[in-house]
Order: sequence, then C-alpha cells, then structure tokens
Amino acid sequence: MRNKEFAWITYFFVILFITLMGYLVYFTIARAKTFVNSPYNQRQDAFAQYVVRGEITDRNGNVLARTDVAEDGTETRVYPYGSVFAHVIGYSDSELGKTGLESVENFELLTSNAFFVEKIQNEFNGEKNQGDTVVTTLDAHLQQAAYDALGDNKGAVVVMEADTGKILSMVSKPDYDPNTLYENWATLNSDEENSPLLNRATNGSYAPGSVFKIVTTLAYMRQDSNYQGYAYDCSGSITVDDTTIPCFNRNIHGSEDLRSSFANSCNSSFANIGLSLDMSGYRSTAEDLLFNSPLPGELDYTKSSFVLDENSGTGEIMMTAMGQGKTTVSPYHMALITQAVANGGTLMEPYLVDQVTNYTGTEVRRNVPKSYGRLMTAEESAQLKEYMTAVVNEGTGMELSGRSYTVAGKTGTAEYSLVDGEKTHSWFVGFTNVDNPELVISVITEGSDGSAGGRAVSIAGTILGSYYN
Repeated sequence: MRNKEFAWITYFFVILFITLMGYLVYFTIARAKTFVNSPYNQRQDAFAQYVVRGEITDRNGNVLARTDVAEDGTETRVYPYGSVFAHVIGYSDSELGKTGLESVENFELLTSNAFFVEKIQNEFNGEKNQGDTVVTTLDAHLQQAAYDALGDNKGAVVVMEADTGKILSMVSKPDYDPNTLYENWATLNSDEENSPLLNRATNGSYAPGSVFKIVTTLAYMRQDSNYQGYAYDCSGSITVDDTTIPCFNRNIHGSEDLRSSFANSCNSSFANIGLSLDMSGYRSTAEDLLFNSPLPGELDYTKSSFVLDENSGTGEIMMTAMGQGKTTVSPYHMALITQAVANGGTLMEPYLVDQVTNYTGTEVRRNVPKSYGRLMTAEESAQLKEYMTAVVNEGTGMELSGRSYTVAGKTGTAEYSLVDGEKTHSWFVGFTNVDNPELVISVITEGSDGSAGGRAVSIAGTILGSYYN
C-alpha cells in the first residue's frame, strides 16, 4: 500500500515537471517575443545594454532606420527618409516608447546573431554586439512615390502584392519627422485637428462611401441567384418613406443592370438593392469580409464596423447599402478586401517583414506567403473583378484606362458634415494587371471636393505610373 502511495506521488511530480518544462519551451518559442516587446517589460533596457539596436531596411537594402554610435558611446536612432516612413516604421525613443515596426520587431532588433567568436570578443572587451537587421517588404521608391502623390492631403495609401500579401507601401498624412520627435513631442501630441501621430492607414476609421458597394454587391449576388437579371431605372434619386438618396450630382443614369449600377456607382440603385436584402445575410457577408472582426497583420489597427440588423430602419439600410450610415472601415481593411477579390477569393496574410538577418547579411529567419482564409468563392471574386474592370473601362474610374497596364477598381465619395457645409472623403481601391493581378492599392483623401472619388483616383494613377514607368 505504501509503495502504491509513493508511486502516485512520483507520478504527480513527474507530470508536474513535464508540464513545467513544456510551458518553458512554449514560452521560449511562442511567447518570449511578445513579452519582450511589451512596453511594460523592463527587460528591454537590459537588452539595450549589451546590443546596439539593429537596422531596418526596405526590400532592396535601403536603410530606413539605424543607430549611430558616437565616440563617447552615445547612441542616436536615425531615420534617413525622415517623415516618409514615419507611421509604418514608427519610432524608438527611450522616454517616449516605440511604435510601428520599431515596436513590433523590438525583440529582433535587440537580438544579435553575430558570429559567436565575435560576440565573445566584444563581451571580453566590454563592447556591445550589433543587433540583427529587419528586412521589410517595403519598397522605398514606391513609398516615396506614394508620399509625394498624397501631397498635402490628409489621408492614407496602402499598396500590396496581390498574390503574396507583402505590403510594399504604407503612407499616412499628416505626418511627423521621427528624427525630431522628442523636440516636437508636445506640439505633435496636442494637435487634435491633424492627429499627425495617428497612422490613418490602419487606425483611420472612415465612412467607406461607394467602395462599400463591393460588399453590398457580394451580398446581393449571394441572396439572389438571378442577380444578372437585375434592372433599375435611375431618375437621379430614390425616395422611400422619409429618406431620399440622390446620385452623385443627381446624375440620371437611366436603365441599369447590376454591372452598370456598379460601374456608374449609382446610389439610388444600391439603395434599392439594400432594401431587397435579408439583413441577417447582409451582416453575414460583411462579417465574412472581416467587418466586426479581428484583422490579420502586424501593426495596431482599428476594427471596422457594420451595424445593420433585423431592427434597422429603411433610411439606415438605404444609406448603408451605398456606403454611408454608421459603417466604418480603414484603408488597410479595404486593401485586404480588394486583395481577396484580386486573388480569386483567398486573402493572403499581409506582412511587412520579409526576413531577419544578422548585421553581415546572414539569414536568421524568413517569412513566406501564406493563406489567411477564403473570404469568397472563386466565382464570386471573378464576377466582382468583372464589375471592377467596368468601373475603369466605362465608369467612374475611366481616368485609369488606356495605360500600359490594366486596372480594375472602385471609386468612392463619402460625405460628412462640417460647420461650413458638406465635405467628402475621396476613395479608390483597385488592382493592376487584371488577368494576372500584381498590385493592390487603397487610397483615401480627407475633405476632398473632387467628384466620385476623383482625387483618390488621380493619386492612385500617379503612384501606379511611378511603379510601372
């Protein structure tokens, strides 16, 4: 009996030991980076005592962030491109903290995989080791083109590869220069009108305007098998109960099917479509496209919102169907939806880090493209691709037609009220080389006065032209 008790005690401690060792292995492999990157973890300072913070580069080796070490050992974080990469690369400051990739990749930047003999020599001599290099997917040439094209506009640009999920460019304005962040912190942090520290690409929360018609169209296709037989006579506006929805500039589009309603961005037609939808199914389609859901990716983001349900009123349904109402979305999220359309319905997991190397260029780890999930069927994406092609070939996005590369997309104009009257946000989302999609682009400008997303279309055209020409 005594031996049996000893055996149970032995088994208990063996199981406890195995569980503890398993957790330590899990923590070291899966959770250590998260804890080290936490702004509340004081171990970050300990790492920095022994390692010079590594470089961040674009995919072609252009240095986006580095640490200069003076003769007296003083370290200064330097950003050679100034404000161009401000929000996506972020900043690293001993007092102000870290943002962007400087925060996300803090563990890698403060880890040194230099040759072990060199590390031993440095430690013997009381010298720091050089931290690893984070090689991003960003393209400095394309980022500069997007930055210049956005000009003085408030807004954001996201450019991705359609078939891999690699993010090639992410720009937000107004911006700041991380090289002078500390000196200007009080001013930047108190500027509520411009919010220069906000990454509008991922944290901007906007009415989507007509780019949301991609979602409404998909919901209608799923609920009405005869969607290709849809017909509507546009008289320039639609009135149901006490709500009137005008088309942009009260344009009269006349007789339309679903394709021409989409190409012409006909508000009254989409308000009509919205009223025909089952709200539960509509909400389900929006949530399939990641509304009200977590988004994949490495940077902090604001979750998009879709609020319609069975209790929603006529006016709210009509407004939502054409991209107004209470629906909100970020430029980054719209880029993900567009990427899924371009990629046959499958969303590739977006990522910003291509590989990590030691400071001499020897690879430590590499990220590879992988599927995040299927947001729609291949047949649905093909139909949406056809409609988005019509937008450029014959609809509101014709400014992008007739180029050396083909484009499919959707324009958008989201109205909002200010004390001085109606203002609009201008949107464009789309992709290039329609038969074999290459680049996905999402553009928004705040407070635009252009028609039907015109300002965003022009900016997108300038960025794409820089890439292809």
